[in-house]
Amino acid sequence: MPELPEVETVRRGLAPVLVGRRVTDLEARRPDLRFPLPEKFRERLVGQQIVALDRRAKYLITALSGGEDLVMHLGMTGRFTILRDGVRETPGEYAHDSGANPVHDHVVLHLSDGTRIVYNDPRRFGFVMMMAHAEREAHALFRNLGVEPLGNQLTADYLASRGRGKKTNLKSFLMDQRIVAGLGNIYASEALYRAGLSPNRSASSLADRRGAPADRATRLVASIKQVLQHAIDAGGSTLRDYRNVNGASGAFQKSFAVYDRADSICLKPGCGGKIRRTLHAGRASFHCPRCQR
Repeated sequence: MPELPEVETVRRGLAPVLVGRRVTDLEARRPDLRFPLPEKFRERLVGQQIVALDRRAKYLITALSGGEDLVMHLGMTGRFTILRDGVRETPGEYAHDSGANPVHDHVVLHLSDGTRIVYNDPRRFGFVMMMAHAEREAHALFRNLGVEPLGNQLTADYLASRGRGKKTNLKSFLMDQRIVAGLGNIYASEALYRAGLSPNRSASSLADRRGAPADRATRLVASIKQVLQHAIDAGGSTLRDYRNVNGASGAFQKSFAVYDRADSICLKPGCGGKIRRTLHAGRASFHCPRCQR
């Protein structure tokens, strides 16, 4: 499943192509993906100008001139292909280059400059929805989402207040989308490592006895923002066949300090600890028990 940096990489690849263009046609080649396609999908899209392409958590949000939003989720194998001037570009692809098979081209968007945007999804775990822009924050997809990890609302005070009194472990706490939106398994593990915090530590330890943020909360916020920004700059992580807009593999996996490195020696100079794999909320976690406390 793509995480926030991969989705943000796709957004940055699509935005220059989509924003400012008008939708001239829509091909919906099947009635559903994970969920049924929106009612009157073609009628609601054709003629609309694309005003903006945003991201909230792991959702891509296309703002339309008529006041509706087209919300897209890539699922496990969804990817977009840009077709223009006879050239194919891929702002995001997953699952062993599966998007090369046109039988899985389920939705095609035609733009006013002649560009086509093709959504390909072999396993069809992705989905598209349409909703009024004014009602989006109240929609079930968005109303319970926490703060954006790269936004100004993620602060040490915020984490301390949300963690105060909670016995849940830090790894599960960070992956709770009601607390931090879009932070997934890989980057939670990497952020905890950079902050020197064990995933087994309780979330309540982010606050002191008075409820003020402890130093570890400050370190964790800085590490979350740093690891996500580094991953975005690297074009995401290639776990299967993720690629960026130029078709090049995302390179952040080459910088993994702990993720998928079980039984390897910790990379921190002088540590000498061995990376351990554990489970938190059913997901694999990786940490160094010697330098993460």
